Amino acid sequence: MTTPALPRKSPRRVDRRTLRTDLRHLMFDAVLALAVTALIFALLYWRIDAGTSQTLDVMPELDDARVYWLYWACQAFGWSALLWAWVSVVFGLARSMVPLRSSPFSHAQVERWHRVTSITTMLLMLAHALAFFAEKMRANDDGLGPVPRLLTALADTFVPGHYSSGTGEVAILIGLIALYLAIPLGLSFYVRSWTGSRLWRALHRFVIVVYVLSVWHTLLYGTNVWFEGWFRTLVWALQLPIALLFLARLLRPLRQEERLSLRSVAQEPRPGVLARSAGRLLTAADVVVLLLATVTGRDGGRTPDEEAGDMLVTQPMVWGGLAVLVTVMGAVALARRRPRPVPTTPAE
Repeated sequence: MTTPALPRKSPRRVDRRTLRTDLRHLMFDAVLALAVTALIFALLYWRIDAGTSQTLDVMPELDDARVYWLYWACQAFGWSALLWAWVSVVFGLARSMVPLRSSPFSHAQVERWHRVTSITTMLLMLAHALAFFAEKMRANDDGLGPVPRLLTALADTFVPGHYSSGTGEVAILIGLIALYLAIPLGLSFYVRSWTGSRLWRALHRFVIVVYVLSVWHTLLYGTNVWFEGWFRTLVWALQLPIALLFLARLLRPLRQEERLSLRSVAQEPRPGVLARSAGRLLTAADVVVLLLATVTGRDGGRTPDEEAGDMLVTQPMVWGGLAVLVTVMGAVALARRRPRPVPTTPAE
């Protein structure tokens, strides 16, 4: 009679070792992010004091920078969060494609930078929301008491769909969806031993949706870029490298099983192959659209001295899009879930 095998020790659900290493590197990255945020805040504050901010053309009541400094702190954290998201996406795309032979950095270094900047981005997004919450508490435009004021500010800031004023009705909803998707998708790396690497990789790719929502939120609600001009054009120009890197990542993925050739498309026109081919074509089309928006400086945004029309996107549309996204993510999770081990009969 053979001795039964001892049960294997189950792996930790959280990769604490990697998390501790990333948190140590986070200190420098977070200090750098705060320094950049402070510079952006100083710029926004100075533009209000000098009367050159385009925000004053729409909301002249914000002309006292000293009174509304929390609003400008909120804006500054939002801009630095978008900048760090841009950097993190660049690192992530660079990590997941075939490296250049002349690259002085290893994949391990780029991957660590991607993880650290992702955590910093989430912290900046949270600070952006908290500064908005603090401004809502300070302003108290409705003359509410302490408890109703707190509850209203919390709901307007953190409950998706509760804010119901102007462009914020849609923009804050988009921003909150980005925040609430960023946290689980960004931190999923540290629980990949629990979910399985296949499922983690599949779901983590949806992080690009968080970045798209963040840019959309900025263009829709960032009062510094409402009007057509160089600042708005700069936002579009910064998206070109992301789109080109994303296209390069699709054309030259690091993993062999993800690579796609014209011969495989012609010989094996399976649904999965066709879907991946369509993704590459759509990304190439996006590069062209971004290039046109950058060169022309026109993207359908607001124009000075003209009345803003009705919003083309409404809350029900955003909720419908979120439902589609969650459905797709659920389908991917089911398709990529870790297979259950087949039970075996112990030998006698």
